[in-house]
Amino acid sequence: MTTTKTTQVSAEPGLPFVDVVREFNAPAERVYRAHVDPELFSQWIGPRRYATTIDRFDARSGGSYRFVQSGEDGLTFAFHGSFHELTEPRRMVQTFEFEGAPGHVSLDAAEIEALEDGRCRLTVHSTFQSVAARDAMLEAGMTDGMNEGYERLDELLEREA
Repeated sequence: MTTTKTTQVSAEPGLPFVDVVREFNAPAERVYRAHVDPELFSQWIGPRRYATTIDRFDARSGGSYRFVQSGEDGLTFAFHGSFHELTEPRRMVQTFEFEGAPGHVSLDAAEIEALEDGRCRLTVHSTFQSVAARDAMLEAGMTDGMNEGYERLDELLEREA
């Protein structure tokens, strides 16, 4: 298990899963909205060195999304998926695919739990098609990008308070 600030990432050997637990100093409704509102989502997803452009973002059960991240170095990375279930403000289930590795789709189930003092806990269970696919995502920097994105989300939630 890796812990960075309040983010815990678990990837058990031999299993095609990644589990993430992160607490936020904001109510569940605001954290949920930051995940499903494309204007907010584009402000925090991924590392700071990349700007995010939303191509489509139909945040509803049965909808889909695609976004592109680009850096000053000219590198671009695109991602897409489908929303399978959105239950405000507590549950999000969607697929996630990095277009640089087509066919390697993960299914992400996220739960947001209200805590005391207006805080909440986000728990994400990502299922990969194989242990090798899971390990490739981890080796590609998934944890670093996610941690930096959650730090950016903390900052956004503070600004939007």
